[in-house]
Amino acid sequence: MPRLPQRYAPFAYGIIQAAITTGVATWIATRQLTPFGMHFVDQWLFAWAIAWATMLPVVVFITPLIQRIVRAITIPAAAGE
Repeated sequence: MPRLPQRYAPFAYGIIQAAITTGVATWIATRQLTPFGMHFVDQWLFAWAIAWATMLPVVVFITPLIQRIVRAITIPAAAGE
């Protein structure tokens, strides 16, 4: 199986994280509004596609900023901790 170079890891992470997060959130929201069945699947897939397309660039471009902020407000563990 071909693998991506490590420099693309943040993008791969963002794609996967956005897909899972938006999938779960839209499933919950759609389930609240639509009875389970084929109509539910259609509604959920439509909502998920819009949510994923919207959140993907946010996650990919904001993740590095969040990581820098987290590094700035935390300290590394001492050796042996």
